[in-house]
Amino acid sequence: MAFRRLCERVRASFSRGVLCPLQSRTLASSAAARGRCEALVYHKHGEPLRVIQLETYKVPQLHDSDIRAQMLAAPINPSDINMVQGIYPILPDLPAVGGNEGVGQVLDVGSKVTNLKPGDWVIPSDAGLGTWRKEAVGNMNCFIKVPNNIPLLCAATLGVNPCTAYRMLCDFETLKPGDSVIQNAANSGVGQATIQIAKAMGLKTINVIRNRPDLQQLTDSLMSMGADYVITEEELRKPEMKELFKEIPKPRLALNGVGGKSATEMLRHLEKGGTLVTYGGMAKQPVTIPVSALIFNNVKIRGFWITQWKRQHGRDLLQEMISKLCDFIQAGVLTAPVCSKVKLQDYQTALTAAATPFISSKQILIM
Repeated sequence: MAFRRLCERVRASFSRGVLCPLQSRTLASSAAARGRCEALVYHKHGEPLRVIQLETYKVPQLHDSDIRAQMLAAPINPSDINMVQGIYPILPDLPAVGGNEGVGQVLDVGSKVTNLKPGDWVIPSDAGLGTWRKEAVGNMNCFIKVPNNIPLLCAATLGVNPCTAYRMLCDFETLKPGDSVIQNAANSGVGQATIQIAKAMGLKTINVIRNRPDLQQLTDSLMSMGADYVITEEELRKPEMKELFKEIPKPRLALNGVGGKSATEMLRHLEKGGTLVTYGGMAKQPVTIPVSALIFNNVKIRGFWITQWKRQHGRDLLQEMISKLCDFIQAGVLTAPVCSKVKLQDYQTALTAAATPFISSKQILIM
């Protein structure tokens, strides 16, 4: 609880005119030398292309328990868009800086900071801090250290999607090597992480995607990551699915990032007593649960939100999970999702691409 209250106090500094915790490409830049840096700021909620502006602001003063970090890279996630739109459960006070995830390099630390030093790489420990900026100042406990020898894009995309995938694979069903997992939105950031982490755990994955013009190219990409089966939503509904379960056991775990009919169809293929975990709703349609699935198959319906998990479990368990995921990265079994790098100044290009259907690459703002 103390950790949560601390992060809430840090986020509250938005309302005092401090565009807080995460903030220059280099200290050598003239803007940074004057204590000013660029950030993507919104003063009201709405569609990102309409309300976000590139602004220069004064960097907050470094206090005893603070760190100053040069932001290196930050992705654009669906939750970031929802926050700007004003429809996310967590909304920082306005004006606010966009972005919940990213990686920075520590430039300076306050006199009471003992867990970080200049040169360390850090990621935010909580949502709502604002990562689409060049320089950040914030309390040391609102950052988590990550190895600075892992790929930049892995570090920038570590704190949300891989954490979500890891927790869902570990926390809802007791799975053993050879078991199977089914998921929709398999080409999303969470989907790609699920494929790779499940592979490292010895699990089989059935990966559902929407039909599209570049279907074979996407299928090949997911298979190269370790996917065992890639099928379309149309194929998921066909009787031929029964043939697949002659090769592997029915899944005890289904991961739903879409909602609507896609989630209902996955339920049909769950093993009795299995669990459907919903972490997203890209179709913006409710999940419909057949009565027969509840009565005769005794399926469990759960939800998952990584921000809530972080707040409930605290800093130590978060650091433990991040360390485990970094071990996967360093072992070469977990890579960054397919990414497109865009300069901060070209943010409108990145925002447009992030909202375009069938684009599987995650947009990464490079500071």
